[in-house]
Amino acid sequence: MPPIALLWSIVKKDIKRAVLVAIDLQNDFCEGGALAVPGGGEVVPEVNRMIPLFERVVLTQDWHPKGHVSFASSWPGRKVLDRVRAGEVDQVLWPDHCVRGGPGADFHPDLDAEGAVLVLRKGYRAGLDSYSCFFENDRRTPTGLEGWLRSVGAEELYFAGLATDYCVLYSVLDALRLGLPVRVVEDAVRGVDAPAGSASRAMDDMRRGGAAFVSTEDLL
Repeated sequence: MPPIALLWSIVKKDIKRAVLVAIDLQNDFCEGGALAVPGGGEVVPEVNRMIPLFERVVLTQDWHPKGHVSFASSWPGRKVLDRVRAGEVDQVLWPDHCVRGGPGADFHPDLDAEGAVLVLRKGYRAGLDSYSCFFENDRRTPTGLEGWLRSVGAEELYFAGLATDYCVLYSVLDALRLGLPVRVVEDAVRGVDAPAGSASRAMDDMRRGGAAFVSTEDLL
């Protein structure tokens, strides 16, 4: 077998053993949503292109109850992007978003959600937010994703989705901390960049943490 063909054969086998984790591709995080990430909808076609390459695809959803602790409206006198102390957790306040059962919590209508083998909902406890798909923001309460990944023999995780500087960042760093090799699909993430510069800092933090970076073209 020619060397290039052999290399591609190895790459394809590696992808088959990997899991694609697409973070929070929901209406409220895309254009027109309550907490729209600039260019958020641009990620959806890139993720759709990748889904057929993987035997296992995980989609995550923010799934908040009304009056959630992360909503500025739940804190009289406070405004969006204020920081508060919620029990033992430092909490950034956001607009009401991804209220479970509402249209903002639904996946983007163009997302090929039927290609997923697991949908993980997080942030459903009224008094505790969850950026990471592995742990709630108390950094102790697991979501169960690690156990599922171990059970299916996942050898590597590919991350895409929203937002780079919050849910993607925390998920990637937790995966690395748990000893799971990570690749971030660089052209399939977008940041909210609040505060300014946080999206680029998040990319640097993931690199320093040990994440590798690829593009959709590398996979396709």
